[in-house]
Amino acid sequence: MNVSCRRRIRPATLICGPDPRPLAKGAIVSNELKVGYHTVDGLQIRYADSDGSASQNLVLTSPWPESLHAFDRMWPQLFGIARLLAIDLPGFGRSERRTDLLSPTAMSEFLIRILDEWNIRDPHLVCPDVGTPAALFAAASHPGRIRSLVIGGGATAYPLEVGGALKELIEAPDIDTFRAQDPRALVHGLMATLGQAAPAEDIVADYVESNMGDRFAESARYVRSYSEQLPRLAGLLPQIFTPVQIITGRMDPIVPVANAEFLHARLPNSRLDVLDTGHLAWEEAPGKYGAIIAAWVNGGYLTGSTGMGRT
Repeated sequence: MNVSCRRRIRPATLICGPDPRPLAKGAIVSNELKVGYHTVDGLQIRYADSDGSASQNLVLTSPWPESLHAFDRMWPQLFGIARLLAIDLPGFGRSERRTDLLSPTAMSEFLIRILDEWNIRDPHLVCPDVGTPAALFAAASHPGRIRSLVIGGGATAYPLEVGGALKELIEAPDIDTFRAQDPRALVHGLMATLGQAAPAEDIVADYVESNMGDRFAESARYVRSYSEQLPRLAGLLPQIFTPVQIITGRMDPIVPVANAEFLHARLPNSRLDVLDTGHLAWEEAPGKYGAIIAAWVNGGYLTGSTGMGRT
């Protein structure tokens, strides 16, 4: 049966019920999902929570310049295998920011604080894009705290292997150039690269709102720290024994596949899957991406296999 979802403004919940219409390509299909804000270390952090009890916990952090709604089309594959908690990290999505948190090392400690705040022990972390280096730093600094990682699409190689807009952000003399950037043009331009795989209009509107005002320019501080942070991360990779599933896009022009290969060659317990996508693999191929996560959480992390076959 198809289901349709509508967002209530109060309370912030995705309410889903039977939908008599044919299932459109890219439609949102979900069980009930609570979306709200929670104060962590004085900051209002937006989250989406499946709530309920489960033997495993799956915590997802939003990519940039998107938001936690980047995972909406994966929920049907992930409900039932774990309790789900998606987070907009500080400065990203719709969460408040603090400048001192805008680096992977600082964000890694905040990520652990989020887990403590929700009383989540031994979770699987799904941290694509900007979440990737933060998740790796967290695993390195807190061995045994995280059951496994699903990462990729974030810059990790050093010397830097980045292109396009990300390269421009990192190499610019300062962030002032980006303050005048129109977030609508930025987001719609990025979504246009997805063609028919682009998300629903209300989700794109959320992405735009997530970057309004000075939010995009200020968030750039995070990726501008890579030149200093990634050499430190490279030295830690051989010491991370947490199981790691790496997912990347074969045709990613922003974070080339060399970043995933850099990790796979240095992490002692990792698996690499390369999808036939561009940068936004989680948006372009949510079915395949979600299936890899589901297989990994359902036991693949114990054997280093998802049963999907390396592609």
